[in-house]
Amino acid sequence: MELSKAADTLKELGHPTRLSVYRELVKAGHEGLPVGELQKQLDIPASTLSHHLSSLISVSLVRQERQGRTLFCHARYENLEALIAFLIEECCSGTDDCLTMPQKTEK
Repeated sequence: MELSKAADTLKELGHPTRLSVYRELVKAGHEGLPVGELQKQLDIPASTLSHHLSSLISVSLVRQERQGRTLFCHARYENLEALIAFLIEECCSGTDDCLTMPQKTEK
């Protein structure tokens, strides 16, 4: 991943609503979530959700798929993994500190 792509991706995740949307999609697994269900879970207006989904789609963190009349959203795990790998490789190179980072963060 290039620096500019990583920066754009982190910028989009930097908004609390977008981070909440992405978190729900990651937790949903590979089957994803219907847009309507995602909207109910987050309790946000459809237009707001659409705006934030567009931002996440623009940096390839989310993809959408129509199944019949239902629009599903899916986290693109390969791009999440690429971002994490970039951060570890580029930000931790040359130090052993990253190797001792805790594996689980507190909520």
